[in-house]
Amino acid sequence: MGRLDAIGFDARLSANAEMLSNDIINSSEIEGIALNAKQVRSSIARKLGIPSDAEEPANHYVEGVVEMMLDAVSHYRQPLTHDRLFGWHNCLFPSGRSGFSKIDVAQYRKGEMKVVSGNYGREKVHYEAVSAQNVQKEMDVFLDWFNTDIDSPTYLKSAIAHFWFVCIHPFDDGNGRIGRAIADMALSQADNSAMRFFSMSRQINKDKRSYYDVLERVSRQTGADITEWLIWYLDCMARAINASDEVLSRILQKSVFWQNHAHIAFTERQNKVLNIYLDGYVGKLTVKNWAKHCKVSVDTASRDIKDLVEKGVLEPQQGRVRDVYYGIRCDDTTLLVPGPQDDDDD
Repeated sequence: MGRLDAIGFDARLSANAEMLSNDIINSSEIEGIALNAKQVRSSIARKLGIPSDAEEPANHYVEGVVEMMLDAVSHYRQPLTHDRLFGWHNCLFPSGRSGFSKIDVAQYRKGEMKVVSGNYGREKVHYEAVSAQNVQKEMDVFLDWFNTDIDSPTYLKSAIAHFWFVCIHPFDDGNGRIGRAIADMALSQADNSAMRFFSMSRQINKDKRSYYDVLERVSRQTGADITEWLIWYLDCMARAINASDEVLSRILQKSVFWQNHAHIAFTERQNKVLNIYLDGYVGKLTVKNWAKHCKVSVDTASRDIKDLVEKGVLEPQQGRVRDVYYGIRCDDTTLLVPGPQDDDDD
C-alpha cells in the first residue's frame, strides 16, 4: 500500500479496478461460469469513471455481477438486509433462470438444497443445507450478527460470514457468488475502505479443490468449532496478498512510465497501444501487432513506432530483421519488453 501511496490516487484506483475484475471473474469461474474478461473490466472502468482503451459493451449478466460487487464493497457501511440480498440475487439472474432451469429469483428458496460440485452426472454432495422452512429464521439471525459490529469488524468476520452464509444456502442458486461478495464486504469493513489491493476469489479459485474440501469437512462436523476453516481462510488471504505483488508492480510501472514521459506529445493511437502493453498484454510489441491493435496499415504502424523510437520511448530488441520487436522505456533503469522472449508468433 505504501508504494501505491507514493504514486497517487489514480494508481490506487486502477489497482482497485483490476482486483475487482479479478474477484468478479474468478468468483464466477469457481462456479464453472466463464465471463468475458474484457466486458468485466470495461464495465468496472465505466462505473468507476476510469479511462479505458478497451471499451467493450457488457451483457446484462456481466453488468449485474459488477453492480452486485460494487454495491458490496463501495457501500460496505450500509446494513446488509434481506432486500439488499434479493437485489444482488436479481443481478445474478436477470432472466429468472439458471441456465435452462427456472428458479425463484429475489426470494429465498422454497425447496431443500444440497451443496454439490462437479459436472453433470458426476456431482459430489458436499453438504445438505438447512431446511427451507428454517431459511428465513436462519437468515434473520445471520443478518443481525453481520450488522452488529460494522464499526469494529475484523478479518475473522469475513471468514465466518462466508462460511455461515454458504451453510445456510438460502437461494436456489448463486449462493457461492453472493457468499463471497458478503465476505468481500466484510473485508472492506475491516479495512474501512472500498479499495482493496488483493483478490480473495482469485486465490480461492487457484485453491478450489482444498476450498471445497475444507468447507465439506467443517460443515459436516457436529458442534460449532470452525477453527479449521478460519485457519484455511486466513492462510488463503495471506497467499492472495502475496500474489497481488505482480499486479501492483505492473500498475506502478505504468504510472511511472506516464510520469516520466509527461512532456511528450503522444497521438491517440500511441496512447492506446502503449496502455494496452503497459496493462500486461501478452505478446510482443511488433509492427504487425501494433497494426492489429489500431486497425491500421503496417506502414502507418511503422511510422508510429519510428516516432516513438526517435523520442526514446521504444527501443528495438535483438531479433529477426523482419520481426523486430520493441521494449518500452519506463525510466532510466527499467525497460519493459512485452511478450514471451521465445515466441516467434505475432
